[in-house]
Amino acid sequence: MGTNPTADTSLFVRPSNPIGYVAVVMALVTGVLHLLAATNAIQFSEVLAILFVLNGLGFLGGIGIYLTRYWRRPLFLVAAAYSIVTILALFPFQGWGIEAFYMEGNLNPLAVITKVAEAVLAVCALYLYADAD
Repeated sequence: MGTNPTADTSLFVRPSNPIGYVAVVMALVTGVLHLLAATNAIQFSEVLAILFVLNGLGFLGGIGIYLTRYWRRPLFLVAAAYSIVTILALFPFQGWGIEAFYMEGNLNPLAVITKVAEAVLAVCALYLYADAD
């Protein structure tokens, strides 16, 4: 009664652009790796571990919102800014140069992978913002 059978009432939607899938994978990678890093960070600093958990949940939550009908074009800019801020947040904790990607004299693969994923996510989000209707 009064319903439109052609109206899309589903909560979840798939990305309309293939770049959206890349963005989801990058957010998933960095979100999960931040949650894993929290287990190591807790040994050094509870505050840092909490920040890792919140950051990981932020990326995973962003995926959840992106895959719903509630996603809007301006949120692409929020996603890009979130990714860029997360990249920059590494440096006050680890150092301002290339040494930020090292731990105890060795290259830290978690740091490298998460920052690359965040950079790719930021580029994808900006592309999707520009490409959106």
